[in-house]
Amino acid sequence: MSAVLNENATGDSPIDTSKLTSITSILTTPGFDTSRLHPLAGLEKGVEYMDLEDEQLSTMEGSQGLIPSRGWSDDLCYGTGAVYLAGLGLGGLSGLSQGLKAIPQGASGRLQLNTILNHVTKRGPFMGNSAGILALGYNVMNSSIDAFRGKHDVAGSVVAGALTGAVFKSSKGAKPAAYAAAMVATAAGLWSGLKDRILE
Repeated sequence: MSAVLNENATGDSPIDTSKLTSITSILTTPGFDTSRLHPLAGLEKGVEYMDLEDEQLSTMEGSQGLIPSRGWSDDLCYGTGAVYLAGLGLGGLSGLSQGLKAIPQGASGRLQLNTILNHVTKRGPFMGNSAGILALGYNVMNSSIDAFRGKHDVAGSVVAGALTGAVFKSSKGAKPAAYAAAMVATAAGLWSGLKDRILE
């Protein structure tokens, strides 16, 4: 390979390759332009997928949330992820509490740590996964009800919560399904009311 590259197709000056000894020297070369690597990739534009422009946001009546949303897919991703992480954290704390109570008398440090970790890893993922499934079902049902009715309000959220709870516990029988429906509907109503109050 020659020490100096020939002029490229755009007519720019040649680059002395003998001075290119590291990645830093390559990236700081005056002739290095990332937009020429692949012109169609649009590397010079910056990170556009993080921009939420006003015309892209959801315009459905009552659909404004605590964070900007472009529609049901954003609500599904943000809602499910946030509830999963909250369930994982609360389950981990519950497991920590149970693990501290379950430590055997006179146990060594390793056995104490093992007991605590066993309880944390048993409760955390279980609660996180259950909460994530509930949030996923709720967001799908809520967005379906909203699309059918053409608006988002507390009543639609409560109905979506009741349906989600009933479906979640439907394999356990009518009574557990009714309890779950009431609990999730109450949680959905409280969340929607709190959100509306914050946004006022």
